[in-house]
Amino acid sequence: MKPAPPTRARILVCDDDPKILRALRVVLRDAGYDVVPAETGEEALDRLAVQPADAAILDLMLPGIDGVEVCRRLREWTQIPVIVLSAVDEEAEKVRALRSGADDYVTKPFSPDELLARLEAALRRAGTVAEEPVLEGGGVTLDLAARRVVVDGVEVHLTPIEYGLLRALMRNRGRLLTHHALLTEVWGPEYADATSVLRTHVANLRRKVEGADRKRQLIRTDSGVGYRFVAP
Repeated sequence: MKPAPPTRARILVCDDDPKILRALRVVLRDAGYDVVPAETGEEALDRLAVQPADAAILDLMLPGIDGVEVCRRLREWTQIPVIVLSAVDEEAEKVRALRSGADDYVTKPFSPDELLARLEAALRRAGTVAEEPVLEGGGVTLDLAARRVVVDGVEVHLTPIEYGLLRALMRNRGRLLTHHALLTEVWGPEYADATSVLRTHVANLRRKVEGADRKRQLIRTDSGVGYRFVAP
C-alpha cells in the first residue's frame, strides 16, 4: 500500500489587481500550493470562513476594508500566518500592518522567490504544514518531503546536486533561472561563476528526466543566460 501524499498547504491570496492576483496564483500553484483567490477584503473573510486556509497573502490597499482591517478581523478567530503586500515602503505602514496581526510585510514589486521563502518560513513557524509540497509537471513528480523523484511512474535516482537543480527549476516552472542563480542556490556563492560545472550536471539531469533521446524536452536552455523548466 502506497503512503498517503503530503498535505498541500492552502493559501488565500487577496489582491484587487487582476494581473497581480493571477501572477500570485501561478507562482503559488507552481510551488505546490492550493490557492484560494479573493479580490476584496470582504471576499477574503467570506472565503476563509467557509474554506479554511493555512496562510493568507493580502494586499494592503483593498477596496472596502483594507488589508489591515482584514488582519484585525482574522485575528479574532484564527492565528494563520498573514503576509501583507504593499507598494508603500514606509515604516509607519509596516508598523500598522504588523500591529494589526500581520506576520510579515513584503513591498511591491517583489521577487517571487523572496515571497515563497517568506511564506515557507511563516508556515514553518506556525507549524501548520508538517510536510513540503509535491511538485509535478511533464510526467515528473518531485516529492520534496521524501526527496523522491518519479518519472512516468518509475522512481529515478538523482545525485544531491541533480536533485537540487530539479527542485529549483520545478519550483520556478516557466521562469528563467540564470546560471548565477542556480549555482548560488545549489552549490553556494563561492561557485557562482562555475558555469561549465553547471552545464555538466544539467546534461546528466536531462538524461534522467527527459530520456536519452530527449523526445520530451522539459529543461530549456536560454543560451548564455540560464535554464527553465517548461513542462505544461
